[in-house]
Amino acid sequence: MAQHGLPRGGNGLQVYVMAEIPSNVLRAEDFADRFDGFSIGSNDLTQLTLGVDRDSERLAPLFDERDSAVTASIQALIASAHRKHRKVGLCGQRPSDDADFARLLVRAGIDSISVAPDSFLLVKDRVAAAEREQQPSGQHNQRGTENEAQ
Repeated sequence: MAQHGLPRGGNGLQVYVMAEIPSNVLRAEDFADRFDGFSIGSNDLTQLTLGVDRDSERLAPLFDERDSAVTASIQALIASAHRKHRKVGLCGQRPSDDADFARLLVRAGIDSISVAPDSFLLVKDRVAAAEREQQPSGQHNQRGTENEAQ
């Protein structure tokens, strides 16, 4: 990229890696040395973690982003990335459909959530509610809207 006029860090350019396969999670700290952040592709990560074809009607009941193997992977990736001072976002439908999943992401410390425009306000409200749940009573959110849906 630098050879073509796009040096990493130049004019604020950050390079993120998609985290869609289990090895991205297991080697997150290695990837953090090469990239500025991660974007979790939750559908692909779920498919490859569970070994379930998401397009198969017969296997559809087994495809679940809330499976403990998937949520543990997401939480581990966020923790590893943050130890290296890297940001993590998530793109996928689940936070739009499931308030508990959005809450899990906030508790794990997700930096951003990408959602479809038609679900933005709903997810923003869910994220804000989850952030309020984490705060001691009577304190304001010091991070502002950092963790709100983007």
